[in-house]
Amino acid sequence: MNTPLFNAPLSGKTVLIVGGTSGIGLSAAIQAKAAGAAVVVAGLDAARAAAVAAEHGFAGHRAMDVTRADTISAALADLPQVDHLVLLAGSFVAGKVLEADVSHLQRAFDERIWAAVHVIRALGNRLATDASITFISGVLSDRPNAYGTAVLAAASAAMEALARGLALELAPRRLNTLSPGTIATPLLSKALGEGRDAYVAGLQAKLPLGRVGSADEAGAAVVFLMTNGYMNGATLNVDGGARLV
Repeated sequence: MNTPLFNAPLSGKTVLIVGGTSGIGLSAAIQAKAAGAAVVVAGLDAARAAAVAAEHGFAGHRAMDVTRADTISAALADLPQVDHLVLLAGSFVAGKVLEADVSHLQRAFDERIWAAVHVIRALGNRLATDASITFISGVLSDRPNAYGTAVLAAASAAMEALARGLALELAPRRLNTLSPGTIATPLLSKALGEGRDAYVAGLQAKLPLGRVGSADEAGAAVVFLMTNGYMNGATLNVDGGARLV
């Protein structure tokens, strides 16, 4: 009989999820803990991070502003080792190139590309030699639109390129990117406000599955990227077929 590929696959491992206090990150954290991991969640709001960690029995919590290297270094200074790093932080940065304030548009890259660089540098050799690192991009990287998301789409696509490059630079550590479609999370409601329901209804009419995704579905994909040791330099699309339509 073959030995099962996974048996408490994250037992004894430390998982750090930046952006782990809500949405996809929180769901991934809950699932990683169920798979045996000691989970540390990090978010911008210290009180929320503490409350989430206490509610779900996580191993720890941290507060940081991912656009500031100093807060990242301070928050991670006492972590002895990280076996799986997940970077899901980032707001919905929208604005047309000819109209929006450039400093606002720059946040798309600050919260993603430079945040990833700062976190990885802050951890340094405390990232296990066989660690996995998971980034997030999004369906915009494949299907940009004309509604002020060009810079965000570029930042999302850049995350996928960064993961491929770092898979070589940081080897044998593994680098992958989760590319979710529209997922029912607090970020979606915050980004769309009162127009959320109308947007979701219109999108669901187009999607092959007739619905948007759940945080649990996207979170499960994050755990898959942690635990499958042969996934490397890849982008995993969890979008319900949105790229097809």
